[in-house]
Amino acid sequence: MFLEKLLEVPKKKALQIIALIGLVGFVVMTILGSMINPSPPNGILDYEFALTSSRVLAIFNALGAAGKQQVAFGIYMDFIYIVAYGALIFGCLLIAARKLEGKFQKFGLYMTLMPIIAGICDVIENVNLLLMIADATFVASVSPLVAALYATIKFSIIIACILFFIVETIVIAIKRNK
Repeated sequence: MFLEKLLEVPKKKALQIIALIGLVGFVVMTILGSMINPSPPNGILDYEFALTSSRVLAIFNALGAAGKQQVAFGIYMDFIYIVAYGALIFGCLLIAARKLEGKFQKFGLYMTLMPIIAGICDVIENVNLLLMIADATFVASVSPLVAALYATIKFSIIIACILFFIVETIVIAIKRNK
């Protein structure tokens, strides 16, 4: 199985560097994002989960032209954020999975694919968000629904990855103490 190659590649040091770069990128992008993006109730998360064209238009009206451009810039920055959180989650899950055995390890290897799927969902979400900013006709289309749907899937995957990593860490700790 191709996932078993992840037990050897990338090498331990390279994997640690991937996770560390992901962590640094995640922290830096989180700080920059908090400075760039507008605050709720018309912030980026409100926009991602607007769901309806009427809610998107209300957010756009509250933001104004300059605020919309600020949000667009934040969304473009999010493409870097995708790589950062993807590398961090992938690295952490794989480091932990390598310390496990049997079916739990196999499941952990499958979980390392989840940040890639979350990243793809994030890209689809971002494209729809940017389309709505660039062209009002997309606001009246399915773009608000698509963006909200893919944001929900993305966040669900990320939460599942974090919870699985916590479980992996607990299992590793129990295994060490035996």
